[in-house]
Amino acid sequence: MLMDIQSNNNLGNKNQSVVGMVEWFRPGEHERVEQAMTALKELKITELRTGVSWAEYITPAGKNWYNWLIPRLAEEVNVLPCFQQTPPTLGVVPRTSSPLNNPPDFADFIKVILTDLGQHFEWVELWNAPNNKSGYDYTRDNNWHRFTEMITAGAKQAHEQGKKVVLGGMNPVDPNWLQLLFDRGVMTYIDAVGIQGFPEVSDSAWEGWEETIAPINIILKKQHSPAQIWITAAGFSTWQHDEYQQLQEFRNVLQADVSRVYWNSLLDQNPDAEQNNTYLVDERQLNYGLIRPDNSPKLLYRLLAENGLDGLQKLTCIKREINFNSTDKYAVITGGAGFVGTNLAKRLLQEGKHVLILDNLSRPGVERNLQWLHDNYDQRLHIYVGDVRNLATVKKVMQGAEQVFHFAAQVAVTTSLDFPINDFEINARGIINVLEAIRAQDNPPPLVFTSTNKVYGGLEDLLFIADGSRYNPSDKTILKHGIGENRSLDFHSPYGCSKGAADQYVIDYARTYGIPAVVFRMSCIYGPHQYGNEDQGWVAHFAIRAIENKAISIYGDGKQVRDVLFVEDLVDAFLLAQEHMTEISGQAFNIGGGPENTTSLLELLELIGEFQGQKIPLQFGNWRPGDQHYYVSDIRKFKKATGWYPKNSVPEGVAKLYRWLCETRGIAVPAAFAQPEKNKVTKVAVAS
Repeated sequence: MLMDIQSNNNLGNKNQSVVGMVEWFRPGEHERVEQAMTALKELKITELRTGVSWAEYITPAGKNWYNWLIPRLAEEVNVLPCFQQTPPTLGVVPRTSSPLNNPPDFADFIKVILTDLGQHFEWVELWNAPNNKSGYDYTRDNNWHRFTEMITAGAKQAHEQGKKVVLGGMNPVDPNWLQLLFDRGVMTYIDAVGIQGFPEVSDSAWEGWEETIAPINIILKKQHSPAQIWITAAGFSTWQHDEYQQLQEFRNVLQADVSRVYWNSLLDQNPDAEQNNTYLVDERQLNYGLIRPDNSPKLLYRLLAENGLDGLQKLTCIKREINFNSTDKYAVITGGAGFVGTNLAKRLLQEGKHVLILDNLSRPGVERNLQWLHDNYDQRLHIYVGDVRNLATVKKVMQGAEQVFHFAAQVAVTTSLDFPINDFEINARGIINVLEAIRAQDNPPPLVFTSTNKVYGGLEDLLFIADGSRYNPSDKTILKHGIGENRSLDFHSPYGCSKGAADQYVIDYARTYGIPAVVFRMSCIYGPHQYGNEDQGWVAHFAIRAIENKAISIYGDGKQVRDVLFVEDLVDAFLLAQEHMTEISGQAFNIGGGPENTTSLLELLELIGEFQGQKIPLQFGNWRPGDQHYYVSDIRKFKKATGWYPKNSVPEGVAKLYRWLCETRGIAVPAAFAQPEKNKVTKVAVAS
């Protein structure tokens, strides 16, 4: 099924346009091909533009490669092969961008490849970006004579073999060059004119698709040409982590009045690959894809896969705005589309405050939180989709801040083990950007930063004793009060290191620069608007899996004990921290449910099983590095400083979460939850 853009939808196309992707494959990249096929299927895209190197095809290995590649692609998509690259032995100079010594040789190549593979495609494209010196060295072709002879012969040969022809995409778009091809008679055999554009990346003086296409239309009308206009490559590089702008440029190109659009590209280039492993590579060229080298999806890919083109336009919350007077002040919540940020934003907005959310929407599901806030509190809610790794972005949103809550983070231990550099850049570099942006203000706004109990490491020096369904510490003081802030720091895992470094930077900036700031070393938080997984948000993850009747995997034996804190109680703590900032700045506080609100994994699942009315099926795996057998926060320090304490018990809080998860899924809420006063669930054991 083609992704057709109808004239009556929000994209605004005057014609029906077909949307495809661009992906080039080097010989031997079988795994990359299969990855691309899987992605195209998930995106429901059936058009693919790919390169066929003439220089490689004439080698035995190259011919074998393309004889496999093109039929494989054609099994699942409509292929547009782009024939390019001069065999060095046939060029004026021995380079793949060289003009040909004998231009008609190109027609001979077209004849051979169409004879071998022509049954697998309908259209062919002749050369890629021919008016760009990197694709075709026109400085060695006086007045384009060799090129026009080559393309004329190739296009005529393709027509004789029943194919339609696309003139290789102009980059830059040049109507004078197109007029020259008309004057030379090249366009007799051309069915579509290709153009390319990479706004704000390689085209720094970009004026827009309408302005780019208009002069091409003028030439075609002047020549009475029936040729279509195709955008054979449009894209945006996320080399500066700006995935929002990639989404915007995709939206923009879909409004272009053309017959077909190919988005460049599907997969990022791997910087460690042999052909890219050089200091001379422009980093921008590696980051045009929708999928990163670690196979994780970028924002545009995820939104397309989840919502389709129509849904992409309905997500009105995904924007970048600061649309109020500079005299207005607001609370900044980084990572504000996450579940903690959503609950905090809701409270502040209900109190009549302005809130600005900075979030890159990298976590699946958070756009639903953002849309919910947007739909309910749009007048005072301000959204800036951006990344904390971009210092200019952070400085921009901090200009009107009266309070700052920094939640944006890479939150999974397992992810940090796989990609420690990415973990560092988000967690450690991200906090430096926030602190520097705050420090630059004449009146620095107070900051609450959420750290983690992982800064205390695995607690290997403590003895924990299995007691039925849980572990308990042998130390009676810890059993009674939990882990206090006087505990030595011991960073485990890259995640622990990056969050621990951020934790210490906040405390030191408060000490060194006088910035009003506090650190919350948080235990396990749960509540509405949480889309948990096994790496983070495990309380919600367990409840979601149970509601969906799916098996649950546990690392270790399930007797691990945590103090869990309902998110509304955490929001109370945030607001009290801001209220008491003068007295508590520069300090770290352990924040969690405390000894009165503990549960082991097994006990929590037993509680959820009671809600479900059946036992939850479990699977067990190996312990994870740095995973603590027991962690309970000693919350007395913050309680003494502010008077705060958790109001929701484990059964009460989990019941509220469970009810919300059922309601948002349209699932009937069990009778026990129909009325709050009837919600009498069994309490799980707590440490005494």
